[in-house]
Amino acid sequence: MIICSFIVSCSEKEVPIDQIPIVKEPVEQLSDDALLDLVQKQTFKYFWDFAHPISGMARERSQAAAYGGNSPEIVTTGGTGFGVMGILAGVERKFITRSQGVERLLKITNFLLKGDRFHGAFPHWYNGTTGKVYPFSPQDNGADLIETSFMIQGLLAARQYFDQEDSGEIELRANINKLWREVEWDWFTDGGRTLLWHWSPSFGFAINLEIKGWNESLVAYVLASSSPTFPIAPELYHTTWAKGGDFKNGKTYYSNFKLALGPDYGGPLFFAHYSFLGIDPRSLKDQYADYWEQNKNHALINRAYCIANPKGFAGYSAKSWGLTASDNNQGYSAHSPTNDLGVISPTAAISSIPYTPVESMAAIRHFYYEQDGKLWGEFGFFDAFNPTRNWVSDGYLAIDQGPILVMIENHRSGLLWDRFMSNPEIREGMKKLGFKSPKL
Repeated sequence: MIICSFIVSCSEKEVPIDQIPIVKEPVEQLSDDALLDLVQKQTFKYFWDFAHPISGMARERSQAAAYGGNSPEIVTTGGTGFGVMGILAGVERKFITRSQGVERLLKITNFLLKGDRFHGAFPHWYNGTTGKVYPFSPQDNGADLIETSFMIQGLLAARQYFDQEDSGEIELRANINKLWREVEWDWFTDGGRTLLWHWSPSFGFAINLEIKGWNESLVAYVLASSSPTFPIAPELYHTTWAKGGDFKNGKTYYSNFKLALGPDYGGPLFFAHYSFLGIDPRSLKDQYADYWEQNKNHALINRAYCIANPKGFAGYSAKSWGLTASDNNQGYSAHSPTNDLGVISPTAAISSIPYTPVESMAAIRHFYYEQDGKLWGEFGFFDAFNPTRNWVSDGYLAIDQGPILVMIENHRSGLLWDRFMSNPEIREGMKKLGFKSPKL
């Protein structure tokens, strides 16, 4: 009797070997917890193993040839602030010891105390060896209040976490208090008229970029209102921040997802991440929004857009989604549904995991198991990929890796939300702005 098989058909005709179906053995997948452990640990290495050796700060990006070959010396203020919070997660997950965490944070804070500051505020970039400002642009060679806010957010979480009466932890808290108390938030109102993003010793307020409209900058108002030394008038939150273009939205997208704030379709997903690494959006409300609903719906709209895929890009699906600021095959852009270039940034879906735990976990599994290892490297998931152009980034950015590490931890334990919101100054400052939350 003739037995049918892939090699011999019922007529005993041979099938060419290149037509024999290849059946892959199923990969035994890690549990959700084990996979999240792996992603956090690998991402943590960016801020630990790859940190600048002199300053301890996070390098802006991993590609050594960037910025005319100066990339290894350029360290980022905001990205380091995210990394500071990541170090707390690293201690909590036992990737490092508590004393190692204190030692690294002392290196960072001592560097900042000796480095360039402008009315207490930090620049966007430093030279990691000299502590001198590395200009972000010709006129941006001084203070960057948003980068400063991301750093202070991280440092205040660290101050609350390292609360023991140990000499190193006492010194660390003193360093953080000095840095926090010396930021002259009210200076950046230019006489009380509005809160401004930049100030330069050469050009003053020439850039004249107001911090307003819905974007990543909410934490700047929270900190400026909370300052024990140089607070702004709470009215500026309402007269500047809430009066910016694209602040109020009120539309519903994909039948189910209403956005209180922001541009059409929500904008890039980092709006839901950067300020909320420390600010706990759970049950957080003010006269303008329910911030949990705002961020959750923003993430769901972003995913729904990728599923709809109106531009027909390759690789978009219910498991492969996430548009935010990242590298792309032509440079760098703030990707969003209204600026869709076919580029998926893993940080977008992964850092949304507190808001979309099921959907984000599916994305993590897709990026890790179903992309043939193309997206995974020394410091976790590469920055971005464009399947239409058959392009995958070969590098990492601190501001994209940090939210992955921190928001996974907030999803798992609420650690950074709890520590940041435990600051008594923050609680009082947020109440001044009209926020309501069980944490306040």
